[in-house]
Amino acid sequence: MLRPGELEIARHAPPAGCSPAEARRYTRWLATHHYENFNVVSWLLPRELHQHFYNLYAYCRWADDLGDEVPETPRALELLSWWERELDACYDGRPAHPVFVALRETILARDIPKQPFADLLRAFRQDQTVKRYATWEDVLAYCRYSANPVGRLVLYLGGYRDAERQRLSDATCTALQLANFWQDVARDLEKGRIYIPLDVAARYGLGEAEIVARTFDARYAALMQDLVARTRALFAEGLPLARLLPGRLGVDVEMFSRGGLAVLDAIAALGYDTLHHRPAISRGKQARLLGRTLLARLLAPQPISAAAALPPPDGSVEESYAECHRVARAAHSNFYYAFYLLPRPKRDALAALYAFMRLVDDVADEGHDLAAKQRGLARWRAALDAALVGDGPAGNAVLPALADTMRRYKIPARYLHDLISGAEMDLTVRTYPTFDRLREYCYRVAGTVGLTCVHVFGFREPRAVDLAEKLGLAFQLTNIIRDVHEDFALGRVYLPDEDLARYAVAPGDFARSEATLGVRELLRFEAARAWQCYEEGSQLLSLVDADSRGALWLLIRTYSALLTRIEAGDFAVFGERVRLAKTEKLYFAAMARFGRLTEENVLEKRDRDRRRAGGSGSRRRAG
Repeated sequence: MLRPGELEIARHAPPAGCSPAEARRYTRWLATHHYENFNVVSWLLPRELHQHFYNLYAYCRWADDLGDEVPETPRALELLSWWERELDACYDGRPAHPVFVALRETILARDIPKQPFADLLRAFRQDQTVKRYATWEDVLAYCRYSANPVGRLVLYLGGYRDAERQRLSDATCTALQLANFWQDVARDLEKGRIYIPLDVAARYGLGEAEIVARTFDARYAALMQDLVARTRALFAEGLPLARLLPGRLGVDVEMFSRGGLAVLDAIAALGYDTLHHRPAISRGKQARLLGRTLLARLLAPQPISAAAALPPPDGSVEESYAECHRVARAAHSNFYYAFYLLPRPKRDALAALYAFMRLVDDVADEGHDLAAKQRGLARWRAALDAALVGDGPAGNAVLPALADTMRRYKIPARYLHDLISGAEMDLTVRTYPTFDRLREYCYRVAGTVGLTCVHVFGFREPRAVDLAEKLGLAFQLTNIIRDVHEDFALGRVYLPDEDLARYAVAPGDFARSEATLGVRELLRFEAARAWQCYEEGSQLLSLVDADSRGALWLLIRTYSALLTRIEAGDFAVFGERVRLAKTEKLYFAAMARFGRLTEENVLEKRDRDRRRAGGSGSRRRAG
């Protein structure tokens, strides 16, 4: 469809029908070779979203260039129609253009509807025929198609579909678009466009001809001051969105808002003369914005108390809690038996958290259709958000109880979103080059469990949060050591490549019927890491509420005893799965219920002393 040399960005594009890998490389190149005030993908964004952002950016960049870089309007409209046909083919499962080959993966993985993409094309077509906007409402209507779909696409990437986040996103994206309009008045005039609403200009005694003539005076300054104030109000309306998004994604969204506000500040610093000057945000300014954003996040008050004083759950929520207990019981997990040592409200809360986590984990573990699993996890993200904001009926029977638990115990939603991100990692990540990378995975699938549980247990000192995450890492490392043979059969090697190299272990060694000497030394090294986490994390016992210490003590003792059992067998984890006997579990439960619970007896003291002295060899079983 394109003529040779008609579009600059096409020069680097692979041919139609290229492989997904070629398509991904191209969208990444396109997103990292451009000029913007802010990077398309910053280091703040979760790594698993980077390629999806590249794919979205490539679509938008192509559509924008088809409209803006082709000088003849009829030809631009023809090319935009071609681009829409390519979009239709993509949704029909027949992507050909490299951008759509890559975008197809994002659409399937995040279950994104076609409408936002089509809305953007409507805006680009409008730019070909509409060069003036009579009213403020007309400008906002244009932003509905030119800017708001981008924000909604970003929400879909994060798995968010609720109406409240979309409303806040629309306000933010409209504000960003308007800030760009006021910043680029001179550039747009060169293209024959005026986005300044003419009715607002008329209130200050300015007409279209004076804007085209670039007449700057007190009237134009007052006009621009008015438009900047309206835009600031929209930024303020949308700013809460960042707090409703987890971790780094929330920081990144907040950075865009702060960046847009900085553009408005720069316009004011120019005396509002955007007819002759274009304000820009320096790299130093961007760094200061990032610093303020991160500082605000760090200093934001965090809930560190136990349950909120809420009324008892209603009947439908009670039924949901009953379903959560059913799901948790069916899993036969060590976690569930520890619940019985808690008061009923906390027991119900942990059942709700565990049931949600179990169902998310099931999506990642069942079946072989990668795209179906990714869509399933995206639906769980959307269902979680909808449940937390009360947007429509629950998508699953466990969600009313989960939402009630999150409210009562002030549990940040980002923990559960991070947990879903961990499940997504299991779909595509098969090996981990470094321990830092493995630790990121462990945080998502296990550290988040500790963080949600500690809010239910109740605590007063902020350091309890770090200790809870540390225990989650200890539990997960124990599981990884125990299941190294089974995981390899499933195509996964969790132990870091750098550690395998240190002990001259090849991944295929995990497929043997018994552990080699190198594998045993490798597992002993990883066990030492886990014991360090147990040592540090066990300090949490004295920091949680008294009515929760028994459950926490039982969890720590059970998992650390399992690691002791593995060590006692000299890491013979290649045969029958290492387990604790029921009598041991009952003994631990009795100690947790009736014994004196301290940091000294939560781990076996004789084993701690031997480890500190550098001892080795087999250990007696726990108990």
